[in-house]
Amino acid sequence: MSERKIRVLIAKPGLDGHDRGAKIIARALRDSGMEVIYTGLRQTPEMIASAAEQEDVDVIGLSILSGAHNTLCPQLMDLLRSKHMDDVTVLVGGIIPEADIAGLKKAGIAEVFLPGTSTQEIVDFVRSHVRTRD
Repeated sequence: MSERKIRVLIAKPGLDGHDRGAKIIARALRDSGMEVIYTGLRQTPEMIASAAEQEDVDVIGLSILSGAHNTLCPQLMDLLRSKHMDDVTVLVGGIIPEADIAGLKKAGIAEVFLPGTSTQEIVDFVRSHVRTRD
């Protein structure tokens, strides 16, 4: 019996309308054998948590360029906890000031990927830190 593929939800929370990076990451994860669901632009934390629950994902990848990460990420983490989805790994990529990274990790974000991170580094992180649930 083969192991279930890692399921990843890629989302663009907030009002930022630039999704090229999110699409590149989604393609890299898919090309590495993961199942990827892309929610599209302008997602609220509630929409992302609901989609993650419905799709039974192992990972949520957020792409945030708008500067709203200190508000959106803790809101999403609270929603996931309220849905008993503590086992979902949440990653953030985008324009995140170094000074904000510790607070995001304290809120429950597993890793923050800054511009210039290779897609292979993200794929490797997901493979080494995520265990699929049966």
